[in-house]
Amino acid sequence: MSDPRLYRAQHKRRLSWMPWLYFTLKPRHLAWAEPWQARVQARLTALETVELEPGCFVAPEARIFAEPGRPVILGAGSSVAAEAFLHGPIRVGRNVSLNPRVVLDGGSAGIEIGDDTRIAAGASLYAFDHGMTEGRSIRSQPVRSRGIRVGRDVWIGANAGITDGVTVGDGAVVGMGAVVTRDVPPGAIVGGVPARVIGWRSG
Repeated sequence: MSDPRLYRAQHKRRLSWMPWLYFTLKPRHLAWAEPWQARVQARLTALETVELEPGCFVAPEARIFAEPGRPVILGAGSSVAAEAFLHGPIRVGRNVSLNPRVVLDGGSAGIEIGDDTRIAAGASLYAFDHGMTEGRSIRSQPVRSRGIRVGRDVWIGANAGITDGVTVGDGAVVGMGAVVTRDVPPGAIVGGVPARVIGWRSG
């Protein structure tokens, strides 16, 4: 490419949408990528109650909101891709990837995600729910929040949904498009609407 500025701008877009590539950059690319990330993260932490451990990647197109009392905490080596929406309280472990258009809303009880977990594009975790009492509009119903807990080494597939109060055990896999409304045992593979156990990880 004749104009290195255009190449670098495109490379930044690539990293925003595929942040796992950031962790494989060669030294000549890290020379500009690390200062760029430092600026992105400094702007974010200056405006929101966000804590970032070393080595994180945050796409500038991500939408992270963490007012006082609702912090968002990312462990070392974790990444947030373009157009992800995070609303605290959220605590993310180490080496976790939140891919494009992931939605995490912590309600009041919060979302916790263990180390080495992967959450694919379009997955949604909502740690709150509305009442549905007849004779009262949905908008006026009380809201509850019990929280969501996701263990270590979990894979949540694209466009999956996890509802308030659910715990996903260590090593579990949630299939693409599944809707998880009850706890998932460690090592289980779940799929469907509502999600049910369809297999188990082995080996």
